[in-house]
Amino acid sequence: MKVKDLFDVKHGVNLELMTCEITTAQDVDGVNFVARTSNNNGVVAVVKRIDGVEPHQAGIISCAAHGSVMSSFVQIKPFYSGRALYVLTPKRDMTLQEKLYYCMCLKANAYRYNYGRSAEKTLRDIELPDAVPQWVHETKIKPISTQIASKKPLPFSVEGWKEFRIGDLFELERCKNSSSSDLLDGDDCYYLGAKKNDNGVMRRVKREVHLITKGNCIVFIGNGQGSVGFTNYMNQDFIGTADLTVGHSKHLNKFIGMFLVTLLDLERPKYSFGRKWSARIADTTIRLPAKNDAPDWAYMESCIKALPYSDRI
Repeated sequence: MKVKDLFDVKHGVNLELMTCEITTAQDVDGVNFVARTSNNNGVVAVVKRIDGVEPHQAGIISCAAHGSVMSSFVQIKPFYSGRALYVLTPKRDMTLQEKLYYCMCLKANAYRYNYGRSAEKTLRDIELPDAVPQWVHETKIKPISTQIASKKPLPFSVEGWKEFRIGDLFELERCKNSSSSDLLDGDDCYYLGAKKNDNGVMRRVKREVHLITKGNCIVFIGNGQGSVGFTNYMNQDFIGTADLTVGHSKHLNKFIGMFLVTLLDLERPKYSFGRKWSARIADTTIRLPAKNDAPDWAYMESCIKALPYSDRI
């Protein structure tokens, strides 16, 4: 069975984010803006409603034909769509479980495409399973809930922020493992590689004491092909490839870690496989909230704790 047999496949409204007015998730009239990304269910911003442009209905599937090709998500709220994004409306009644299953099937076809080969001409003819497995119908979905009230978000302004050198904020050290083939599979600890996705986790391995890096740290990806310049926060001990540098600080916790990683990831465009970050990490400067010429760690923690779902971190 082909995609076009199960879904009505159409182009989205093809908006440009830069022409939209950005608002916040707390805006009751805000509309999710879905783009060609594989993160955050495809949502890259919340924008003001546009006169004369109706959002797509909640409950349909968004599918990227370019960019992160075949990234497919069930949109649970009405949304606007960016360029080269398709919307798939089921031709029959489908449960949320069925839609999520078909999203998984669509994503499984991503290997067929790349930056130079989009899915625009072939999306409708992609083969999907003729029947949905029984386990899909039996799977129970429990929505994620939060106890964080977000009607009055913490005031946020970059006024008064100051520049700080990473080498002054953290005690930096390189991870110790030089060859992942020397590690045995196991359940003792995570092995982290030079990648942004999945928090850098490659697999679980047996613990090798001499290779362990202490957790509660920022992981800087200083080398590697696809993720140079990105960072992750790791809360527990792990073994990491030598392409990684970690930063420890007595001020660090999981909330501050999330705040810092968000800012540090903005450094990503400066680096590539041909321009490493490893030797430049210590001298990289970032702007942070400041109090008495020192980083305002308490404010950073409060910012993250005030966000919806922060109680799930």
